Amino acid sequence: MKNNFFGEEKAVILGLGELRVGMCPMGTIGLGSCIALILHDQRRSLGGLAHIMLPESRGNTDRPGKFADTATSTLLLEMERLGSTRSAITANVVGGASMFEYSANSLNIGERNAAAVKGLLNDLGVRIAHEEIGGKVGRSVYYWPEEKGRLIIKRADGTCTELF
Repeated sequence: MKNNFFGEEKAVILGLGELRVGMCPMGTIGLGSCIALILHDQRRSLGGLAHIMLPESRGNTDRPGKFADTATSTLLLEMERLGSTRSAITANVVGGASMFEYSANSLNIGERNAAAVKGLLNDLGVRIAHEEIGGKVGRSVYYWPEEKGRLIIKRADGTCTELF
């Protein structure tokens, strides 16, 4: 599988709580309990990516990419502003691992992040084309909007998946 992502001049790597909409290659590294939400419009070769850390903002608006609720709505609004229609947008949801042992009294943030993102997408009428969530292994994603939404998911266990 060819992956020259880091050799691409236009590639953007997003950090924790960041989001981006555009046509350039984008990715995010080191997803544990965080979620990579990738929205893709095939007709326009336009996409958005958010590295979501927490399920809900509770009114916090300073970093919309950090929270499932604000990241999802911000990506959709920005893509619609650039000409996408909601019916043309599909989603990929990656991450939400349970990286640490937890008791019944603690909150599994990865599971909560995944549930929040999936619930929001359903409420907003955005179809999930692919999801790879849960487990105990971290992941990184690399996404090319202009290459038919090509997506590579690399897992910390050394396995890799490529989607188009």
